[in-house]
Amino acid sequence: MNANDSVKDAELTLSLLREMIDEKIARNVGFRLWNGTCFPGDAPRKATLVLNHPGSLRRMLLSGGEVGLAEAYLFDDFDIEGNAEDVFSLSNLLTNRSRSFGKKWRAAGKLLQLPAGPERRNVHRGPAKLKGKLHSLQRDREAVTYHYDVSNDFYALWLDRTMSYSCAYFRNLEVSLEQAQEDKLEYLCRKLRLQPGQRLLDIGCGWGALILYAARHYGVEAAGITLSQPQAELANERIVSAGLSGRCRVYVRDYREIDEPGAYDALVSVGMFEHVGEKLLPVYFAKAYELLKPGGVFLNHGIANRFGESNENRDSFSDAYVFPDGELTPIFTTLTEAEKAGFEVRDVENLREHYILTLRHWVRRLEERHEQALQYVDEPTYRVWRLYMSGSAYRFKVGQLNLYQSLLVRPDAEGRSGQPLTREDWYRKNLNDE
Repeated sequence: MNANDSVKDAELTLSLLREMIDEKIARNVGFRLWNGTCFPGDAPRKATLVLNHPGSLRRMLLSGGEVGLAEAYLFDDFDIEGNAEDVFSLSNLLTNRSRSFGKKWRAAGKLLQLPAGPERRNVHRGPAKLKGKLHSLQRDREAVTYHYDVSNDFYALWLDRTMSYSCAYFRNLEVSLEQAQEDKLEYLCRKLRLQPGQRLLDIGCGWGALILYAARHYGVEAAGITLSQPQAELANERIVSAGLSGRCRVYVRDYREIDEPGAYDALVSVGMFEHVGEKLLPVYFAKAYELLKPGGVFLNHGIANRFGESNENRDSFSDAYVFPDGELTPIFTTLTEAEKAGFEVRDVENLREHYILTLRHWVRRLEERHEQALQYVDEPTYRVWRLYMSGSAYRFKVGQLNLYQSLLVRPDAEGRSGQPLTREDWYRKNLNDE
């Protein structure tokens, strides 16, 4: 490329940016071209999109979709300096969702005048390519494996010491991630009102943090299930190290494969619900109801989208690179299906702000350990997690996502719930204060 071509490409790129983004919109996010030119100016901003070559904007925007924009970041057509969460305030503009057909057509013509960009190198992590019927046993195993079987060591770098991969519980803004995750485990056990000798099943137990905590502090017999073999192996190693192998065990099993009617006093599902699928909710809640004893409790902890938002996720970055086949539903859909299965809804709590804080901790810890992370995963994989967690924090912040804990009870034959009149025992002492 000669100097004249580079100048022409820079002018065309700036022209496109001026058409799409005014200074008011870009007050927190700016752009820096490959030649050092800044748009809309060189004033410091919370985040900067760094266009790494003259074809960057073409790679980012020509597809007009979320996946194409994300792939441009994953494969280094552009980089993000500063707070990646702030970049998502521009997402509608950058994915064409806020522009008319005519504007999209004119923009596409200009983008095609930019060079195609360098050839992308082959990388380890590509988009998920699942086979078979949606939410079949085998396909769900493939989906879980795609996300969780990246590397236990990679997750351990930025999760807390319990390796809790779900929303923490912050009593105030100064609490550490480690304390907030331990407080979450305590809070879950209190909501379930666990007692020594009871049987607990954790559906989607991850690396076993909750069953370890419940067995150690509440004296229950705890089982966990996951579809990830590496998770189960590490969880069982941790159980043996803790001296709890007589009361804890993790199995590689789908919830639909558990055949123990009425065997459990309490069930819990934390961060697994998003994998179930809306059409499978009747199956999910029916199975949970079947597994519980009369008077048993089920605490379902999961992300929900807002009423009126589509559940279709097939063209999203998350479906392609993060949680393939994941589905979100509004809370009323969840509770309706739970009641249809026979459950009584006893409590619903929204922990949206807690997930914002959790995700920000995770992103900061991941960014601080960037070089260490590359010992276990490649650069595009690191960028997948940085992008998805930053984007999730933004969506929780603006209210596009919510995080609900729903406490459900299977009443006995006389309709008794077994629940006390108040929630005082959840809060009577400070969490973890014995």
